[in-house]
Amino acid sequence: MNQEKIVYQRNDKNLQVENNRAKKLIQRLNRANIDDEKSRIGIILELFGKTGKDCKIEDNFHCDIGSNIEVGKNFYGGYNLVISDIAKVTIGDNCMIAPNVGIYTAGHSISPKNRNKYGYAKPISIGDNVWIGGNCTILPGVLIGDNSVIAAGSVVTKNVAPNIVVAGNPAKKIKDIEIGKE
Repeated sequence: MNQEKIVYQRNDKNLQVENNRAKKLIQRLNRANIDDEKSRIGIILELFGKTGKDCKIEDNFHCDIGSNIEVGKNFYGGYNLVISDIAKVTIGDNCMIAPNVGIYTAGHSISPKNRNKYGYAKPISIGDNVWIGGNCTILPGVLIGDNSVIAAGSVVTKNVAPNIVVAGNPAKKIKDIEIGKE
């Protein structure tokens, strides 16, 4: 995956058009009847760049562009999921994301000069069979390996290897996952 930093201008007209498109679709999604799964799935298909079969997102979802998000089959996004997708966000098959998770591709300079005019974004990639616990934050440019678990409340600032559990702020490895064991 290309992890190259993308620099963007906050008042870019094309970015504003894409963001307004996403806002309208998000508004429809968040107001859609919870029992009307067909409509909700249709809105997600229109909003996201790519979706696999059986994609479910709970209420109060937000993103920047939408078309920069690709999710695999059997995706579940909990309540209050925020995906800042100025750069591409790729999420594999069989992933579960608990409530109140933020996945942020965008950042800004720590220098105050022009901080409010320009930003940067780095893609995020989340592998297959990943479980992200509640209240986690995933920062720009992170790659999370297959089968990994991000413990609740973690702040992921660096890549996560496959088949491990990470926890904390910043998130650090706390154990290996033995594939095939309960």
